[in-house]
Amino acid sequence: MNVHVSILFASAILLVAFAIERAGRHYRIPPVILLIAAGMLTKPLLHVAGWTLAGLDMVVPIIGTIGLVLIVLEGSLDISLSRERLYSARAAMWMAWLGFLACFVVLTPLIELYFAFGYFKAAVIAVPFALISSAVAIPNSQFLPAHGREFVVYESALSDIIGVIVFFALVHSDGSFLGIVQGLLGGGLVSLVLSVICAIGLALILMHSRGPIRFLPLLAGLLGLYAAGKLLYLSPLIMVLLFGLTINNPLLITRVPLFEHWMSDHYDTTLNEFKAIAFELTFAVRGFFFILLGYWTDLGTLAMPKAWFGALVVLFIIYLSRAALLRSFGGSLAPSLLWLAPRGLITVLLYLTARMVVPVPEWVGGSVLIVVIVSALLILVAQRRHEMPPFKAPLPAAPGAPAEDSR
Repeated sequence: MNVHVSILFASAILLVAFAIERAGRHYRIPPVILLIAAGMLTKPLLHVAGWTLAGLDMVVPIIGTIGLVLIVLEGSLDISLSRERLYSARAAMWMAWLGFLACFVVLTPLIELYFAFGYFKAAVIAVPFALISSAVAIPNSQFLPAHGREFVVYESALSDIIGVIVFFALVHSDGSFLGIVQGLLGGGLVSLVLSVICAIGLALILMHSRGPIRFLPLLAGLLGLYAAGKLLYLSPLIMVLLFGLTINNPLLITRVPLFEHWMSDHYDTTLNEFKAIAFELTFAVRGFFFILLGYWTDLGTLAMPKAWFGALVVLFIIYLSRAALLRSFGGSLAPSLLWLAPRGLITVLLYLTARMVVPVPEWVGGSVLIVVIVSALLILVAQRRHEMPPFKAPLPAAPGAPAEDSR
């Protein structure tokens, strides 16, 4: 494929992603499903034209990683911190921890028994299925009220962070229990401390920045720090989340006497411009990733009975454990939140890494994609449940009141 055809193809992807995004919002269909389907349809069309896309083994993970950073940033930029919202944040954090732990604890021994793996290898494969994908959950939570969207942002972002910390503690350990615990404690604490420092530093730069070129260097610094954190086996998604929360809630910094005059007079305008660029880039990267993922998928794996059996077992465990936990943490939104537990971008990225560590049959990749698609489709159930008016039983007639004529 020559240069001009490549440019034409990239432009077409963006335009198709934009059309799908609009159609998804209009018809209330999670765009991720339509994007993957578009990618699947693209493959035979390009084959007829005699074109193929090469190098996707490298391109898809890179685009997916950038998309993950931008999506968590986008979600955190929508959160305004206040004392009134602390309960929602605390409940979401407990939900993320316990939801991940429940899926992980149940799936790991099942995988160990089925594949005759050791416990360590089974745990590596279980992690990608145990976490919620913020890349899918956050954009598709817009039908919820403000406190519901905040719950989804906190829960999905923290679920991603927990999953990444646990996954790389497993992958980079020696397989022993002590090695895994050291990786969890070291990676978690160091990640938190460094993330706070880096997030505050980046926020101060944005608050004090002036001139026409401000945002792309800042985003480049954010992505660079994220990549550096990954190379050190840390979890820099914490930094991304804290950075978004800090710049959207500048009082967290300006209350400190040293920085009380640091914020420029035009900060509100600067913040709105930064949000606009971040949202545009997030849309572009998300569209590229899911369309290329659909193109990259081997459709034959989706037709394998084992792939469907494995996916259905995983989905059953996900939603059964979630239903039990939401009784304690979901509040009035529990019926809608039950079906808002999609697997997506981060699930695919971690599975691609896990596949290099633990050899698994080809059909497992089909199970991953089926779980991603079905869990995204179930968001439609969440939307319908949220729109349904609450059932109100008829009040009993007062004593002595005439009975209502049933004719």
